[in-house]
Amino acid sequence: MIDLARLRALRAVATYGTVTAAAAALHCTPSAVSQHLAKLDRETARTLLERDGRRLRLTGAGRVLVAHAGRVLAAVEEAEAALAAHHTTLSGRLTIASFASACRGLVPPALRRLAAEHPQLAPELLECDPRIGLDLVDRGEIDLALVDDWPETAIDFPPGVSALTLGTDVADLVVPASHPAARRRGPVRLAEVAAETWIASVPGSVCHEWLLRALPGVRPRYLVAEFATQLALVATGLGVALIPRLARPSPPSGVAVVPVDPPPTRRVTLAWRSAATVRPAIGAAIDALRAAWSSAPTAEGGQ
Repeated sequence: MIDLARLRALRAVATYGTVTAAAAALHCTPSAVSQHLAKLDRETARTLLERDGRRLRLTGAGRVLVAHAGRVLAAVEEAEAALAAHHTTLSGRLTIASFASACRGLVPPALRRLAAEHPQLAPELLECDPRIGLDLVDRGEIDLALVDDWPETAIDFPPGVSALTLGTDVADLVVPASHPAARRRGPVRLAEVAAETWIASVPGSVCHEWLLRALPGVRPRYLVAEFATQLALVATGLGVALIPRLARPSPPSGVAVVPVDPPPTRRVTLAWRSAATVRPAIGAAIDALRAAWSSAPTAEGGQ
């Protein structure tokens, strides 16, 4: 019978390409991964990996085994989740990944609720780009991910991953308090402010890609990862920015918030492995995050 720990080691090496990277993903030592691989070769009487420069690649036999590994490990996870569902007390580790503004605006009240209702549960948090968080869920390294996307840069959820949209978060134009748009009675259209000096998220982020699609040809002068820093730059009169409401619960003095027509909206979604749906901890975390969303400074509710 094939040992599951050895099967996980083979799948991790196939995903990451090196023993060191696989060990980091599995939270063990490289020597432990190497031992698992050597024993799996003997167990199957096959050579499953071969050297390709500094990396390892699957042999034909290795590809056959890894093709089945995902289904086997998913079935084991389903069994573990079903067993966990019989426990009346939620306990153990629960890992959550989240994009930055949700880390600040949604996750803290959700974690507070989990601590009050399930004190034996040990949630862990990782702030990361939504696409990285979704990939970690897909690979089984994170239990639950909060991700955001815009209609023009929608995220595709992989097979085997379930998703629940909490709702949509609206972005507004943020300008210095002395800006002419601050005196407008109604909303502005993005085309009207296309020639402004723009402050935007860093390249590669979902928000940066969205802005480039919404305003073709725009070249932001200031590229900043944190929305709080973008607000500080706007307050000093250096430019304008489009900032989601979830990211600015209390705008600083010196800025004005101007609605945009049509309003730019991003979707905020929870994602988890479908095999883990019956885990009580997953359900408790989803309930806590939905409750946090219900009191967030957003314009539209979820489903």
